[in-house]
Amino acid sequence: MLAFPTLCLVTLIVTQALTKTYGGRVTALADLSVTVEPGVIGLVGANGAGKSTFLKIMLGLIEPTDGSVRVLGLDPTVEPDKVRSRVGYMPENESLPPDVSAAEFVTHMGRISGLPRTAARERASEALRHVGLYEERYRQIGGYSTGMKQRAKLAQALVHDPDLLLLDEPTNGLDPAGRDAMLALVHRIGAEFGISVVVCSHLLGEVERICDSLVAIEGGRLLRSGSMSAMTEASDVLAVEVSEGAPELAAALEALGLPVRHEGRMLLVPLESEEAYDQILRAVAELDLPLHRLDQRRHRVAELFTPKETADV
Repeated sequence: MLAFPTLCLVTLIVTQALTKTYGGRVTALADLSVTVEPGVIGLVGANGAGKSTFLKIMLGLIEPTDGSVRVLGLDPTVEPDKVRSRVGYMPENESLPPDVSAAEFVTHMGRISGLPRTAARERASEALRHVGLYEERYRQIGGYSTGMKQRAKLAQALVHDPDLLLLDEPTNGLDPAGRDAMLALVHRIGAEFGISVVVCSHLLGEVERICDSLVAIEGGRLLRSGSMSAMTEASDVLAVEVSEGAPELAAALEALGLPVRHEGRMLLVPLESEEAYDQILRAVAELDLPLHRLDQRRHRVAELFTPKETADV
């Protein structure tokens, strides 16, 4: 039976002034210093921000130009094999052999990780069961759907009982239902199996749904890191939503001296005083409108990448 580890208590990842340049001209990472604790962590940034380079350095696949990195207390530039024995990696790009079954492939990856043949077969079956491919494990991967291929990549990352999973764009190419299923699976791995997970993604809404903490990178530099709750704390803005009459309500609030900004179906009003609540409620009642929502709007991860003057109301 596949015995997943308990959550590692050692600091997960530590970098100091980590820098990677290519050809002396292209800078992928620049002076990146960050400490990451165990949990489900979102590594976010636009395409080209340096996320994949960071993952490859952590795996010991490429060396940094400058600075240092420790993964589970190990230096991947010195001990890459030890790091990879404790880390599972799900690459972004299509990397599966089409002419073998998932059972064969995941077993092979278990053997490469150092598992004996019998143990590799058993753990491959358990890993495929956990990702929902047990009934299809003997089918050739070439006949799999995109969602099934993503799950097979996840299974091979799990087969050797890692302490840490590095997932590079795990929902890449999936439809909305497939993305939801993959996110639920990743969340379950972190919550039930006790494995720390770094989810590398440019889809910020997805990261908000499943991650405990966040590392945001922009242009190869650290933009911000911290807990998800701190990133999405309540703002000093009230969100008001009515099913009808939004233009009339906005006009009434502006007549009371409350500035209003539209965001989809919501009206956003600065919370400049406690009176703002009562003023909004009175205006809604006077217009006899159905009020669906009135609460403090929470910050979103996407606002980290938005100029402050446009993010504020």
